[in-house]
Amino acid sequence: MSLRKHGKKSELLLRMLKERSRKSLEFAKESILAEKIDSDKTRQAFEYYTSNWKIFIHPGLFSIACEAVGGNPKDIVPIQAAMSMLAAAFDIHDDIIDNSKTKQGQLTVLGKFGRSMTLLLGDAFLVEGFTLFHESSERVSREKRKSILRTLQRSFFELGNAHAIELDLKRKNNVAPDEYMQVLKMKAASIEADMQVGAVIGGGSDSEVEALTKYGRKIGILSTLREEFADMYDLEELQQRIKNEYFPIPMLYAFQNETARRNAQHITSQRHMNSKDLEKMTHTAFQTKEIKSLRDSMKELIVEAINDISLLNDSTPKLQLRQFASVMLADI
Repeated sequence: MSLRKHGKKSELLLRMLKERSRKSLEFAKESILAEKIDSDKTRQAFEYYTSNWKIFIHPGLFSIACEAVGGNPKDIVPIQAAMSMLAAAFDIHDDIIDNSKTKQGQLTVLGKFGRSMTLLLGDAFLVEGFTLFHESSERVSREKRKSILRTLQRSFFELGNAHAIELDLKRKNNVAPDEYMQVLKMKAASIEADMQVGAVIGGGSDSEVEALTKYGRKIGILSTLREEFADMYDLEELQQRIKNEYFPIPMLYAFQNETARRNAQHITSQRHMNSKDLEKMTHTAFQTKEIKSLRDSMKELIVEAINDISLLNDSTPKLQLRQFASVMLADI
């Protein structure tokens, strides 16, 4: 998850999230590479992924949620690192499911090292993440640990169900965009878990934890929709989506318009798409009322997310959360 196609405000927020994530990602990288790894290729795969580690939104939001309820982010770096590892495991496994060999013009672990090594790497992150979480949460009360584990369990099962449903949908023709939207909403469980666990670790009250949990679900939906819009502008990514997955969700909604659908069918029937074809297809899609309606729905979600955190005490983290929600529609 990222904030591709961003402007000045988004860039500042990205820098903030990267800084909030920096120590935990360094901790995670050192923990993984400190393990005894006999295979040179396995170590190379670890180093390749961690040297290009881009899963900083998860630990960044985790840090903000913790501080927003009065916690100290410096005290939770190991747990933050554990959450980063778990997010990495799902990111790596997603690439296998979607057969994503490149992302944003760069080879993924799958593209560079193959399916078997990628699967092993994802499994290793999962095991290491849970191990580190167990070790680093010993000072957390038993009640909080149980709450966090329940949250992670629900989140992982919901993510697993989302991917299973998505695989079934890929085998069908003429799937309604609302069906894919439901999968997208289920995938938002990962950001929701980051916010909920961060608030619990930070010592938030029940009402604060609930507020940040609701915010997390909405931000998870918004940020994934933003990625879907961004894929419309990326020729390489769009071609891969058409070949291995499905069109970005905004385009699926746009194709309910007959003109946009026919235009896309004509362009995608060609052996190769060039940048002009892409520009024409996206331009036609953006003229539809269906895309406008989707953007309007995103605007409503932004307002709701900001309202969710209104009960939090005024602070820099609260302001950052408001700003993060506000940029979800910037430049798209």
